[in-house]
Amino acid sequence: MSLKQDCTPSIGTVPALKPSQVPTFIWLTVMVLLWGLSWPATKLALVEVPPLWLAAIRFGSASVCLFVFVALRGDLRLPGKQDLPIVASMGLLQMMAFTGLGMIAMTQTDTSKAVLLAYTTPIWAVFMGWLLFRQSPTRMQLGALAIGLAGVALICSPLEMDWRKAGTITGCVFLLLAAICWSVVILHIRRHRWASTPLSLAPWQMLLATIPLAVIAYGVEGVPSALPHDSHILALLFFIGPVATSACFVISAEFGRRISVFAMSNFTLGVPLIGIAASVAFLGNKVVDPLRH
Repeated sequence: MSLKQDCTPSIGTVPALKPSQVPTFIWLTVMVLLWGLSWPATKLALVEVPPLWLAAIRFGSASVCLFVFVALRGDLRLPGKQDLPIVASMGLLQMMAFTGLGMIAMTQTDTSKAVLLAYTTPIWAVFMGWLLFRQSPTRMQLGALAIGLAGVALICSPLEMDWRKAGTITGCVFLLLAAICWSVVILHIRRHRWASTPLSLAPWQMLLATIPLAVIAYGVEGVPSALPHDSHILALLFFIGPVATSACFVISAEFGRRISVFAMSNFTLGVPLIGIAASVAFLGNKVVDPLRH
């Protein structure tokens, strides 16, 4: 999603699509499709690659691609003092914590449920804005908040989760913590005064995420017994890192700022929908069915 945009869904009137906006909407549609497909791709890669190492590989490969891309544009430079807080916030919370917690959790739960819980971020952003900055939600936002929390309760309930299965509760907690970490970044982004462009800072943020992820992976998961070498796993790693992370980041930074916050919010809401549909199609996951019991 666009890094200078408010990521919380808003209410408004959908503007008519102008011919000049068609390429923008096409590229953003591609971004949503790739981000959504990255969830089942990650689940498949986790069969062979430990979760923390997978997160480190994802951002390590994406950072290399972005360093090259930004350098070719002539925008590569060290972050200035004013942008260091947002580099730390996005690198450590949105990228390292969100992705690391999410990948560990995906080894414990279905991808369709994981993507739903991970994208509860707007709920926690509204809550934290309310508690920390006295941003009182409107009646419509309160209604949406109640519906969202009810959905979270349903997904995490014994009706949809087998609490007797080892790791189920831990997986849910990790996904919700990941969403809360991202919501903190959303609030920070709203208040940050950017000296450099989000795209020029992105490779540094990804590098910052990669280093601690690799260190923690080494301490927790040890040295991988063997590096993935078959074409199937290498293709998944390429898709998850250079394509679904670095390429989508470029699309978001370049085109996300060209549309309204409302339109961008609606686009990003398509990510969990694509993720769920792809998980059902490729992984055999089940969608949430409240009438099943």
